[in-house]
Amino acid sequence: MGKAKRWASIIRVMLEQRIEQHFIDSADLKYQAAQVLSKPIASAIAAILACVTSGGKVLACGNGGSAADAQHFAAEFVGRFERERPELGAIALTTDSSIITAVANDYSFEQIFAKQVRALGQAGDVLLAITTSGNSGNVLAAIEAAHEREMTVVALTGRGGGKMNQALRETDVHICVPHDRTARVQEVHLLTIHCICDGVDALLLGDQGNQE
Repeated sequence: MGKAKRWASIIRVMLEQRIEQHFIDSADLKYQAAQVLSKPIASAIAAILACVTSGGKVLACGNGGSAADAQHFAAEFVGRFERERPELGAIALTTDSSIITAVANDYSFEQIFAKQVRALGQAGDVLLAITTSGNSGNVLAAIEAAHEREMTVVALTGRGGGKMNQALRETDVHICVPHDRTARVQEVHLLTIHCICDGVDALLLGDQGNQE
């Protein structure tokens, strides 16, 4: 085997080991977090179910990967998760580039979600606020706006929760992933979103077990 091939073989083995470790670390965290997070996730499901069955809606926001999670949640609520059901009200506040750029330009980036919450939110609605650090200024501002509108907040964080610990009320729900690495926190956030969607569907449609 030539030098180039030997080096390629070493790199391949190294990458495979690194990839396997990602899977192991992710699985370990999910296993460890299951008991810690099951209660707040159940509380989030109850809050969101009460909202949508009363004609309310969920407004979702976050930055970067958390913005993608907000959109993922809204898509599965308005469309479907795993079973056919009536559409549920959800809006991702991360998708309207005209609103976001206008507010960021005329006011500040910190207000891009808060102004949408004040415009669209009503008493009884839910804000799904996603920030891995718990410190995102525009998400914290959105929570303040949600409280002004008498909305319940479901917060998804990690790293101990950061400033989110001071921003939330007793009637809100805090789902804080017990980990410091952003990638791992985001992986559990996605699982949490799926748990919320599944739980709402189970309570609306009946428990049919795991869907394939």
